[in-house]
Amino acid sequence: MKTQNIFKPFIAILIFAISTTVQAQDFPELDKSPMDVASYPSNYKVSDKLIKVIYSRPQLKDRELSQLAPNGLVWRTGANEATEIIFYKDMYFGQTKVKAGTYSLFTIPGDKEWIVILNKDTNIWGAYTYEPLHDVARMKVPVIMGKNFLEAFSMVFEETDKGVNLFMGWGNIVIEVPFRR
Repeated sequence: MKTQNIFKPFIAILIFAISTTVQAQDFPELDKSPMDVASYPSNYKVSDKLIKVIYSRPQLKDRELSQLAPNGLVWRTGANEATEIIFYKDMYFGQTKVKAGTYSLFTIPGDKEWIVILNKDTNIWGAYTYEPLHDVARMKVPVIMGKNFLEAFSMVFEETDKGVNLFMGWGNIVIEVPFRR
């Protein structure tokens, strides 16, 4: 019996140490540009996806789009980490066949057209270490004036006869990026 009494203080100290450690965790506040996913098919019940984009959604908050995504400069196509696009099957991006895999998705905004870039570098922050030599493909797409104003940068896929189109919108600007099977 005396052996059990020796362990009681040790167990009490251990429980105190564990509970103090758990209570001492500092969890970050919600991100100002929350992460989101756009995929095709978008139905969550369908596990056989063709394509998926993981990105963060910056908000204009009374700022001009040109301040956050300046014309003529490489943009991470969202906020925080560089946007990543996953192809679950080989696809065509413009005239370039792209193998299934994960790529970074960058853009170069412009008044009348945007350049959309697939790059083989992944898991990078922003566009600070963007390396054009690692581009897999580039495509120019026209700027479309959207019907609705979008406060937060948004992406959505839409099925076409030949594949899917990725629509990116922010403010009154929309671009349409085609992907073929």
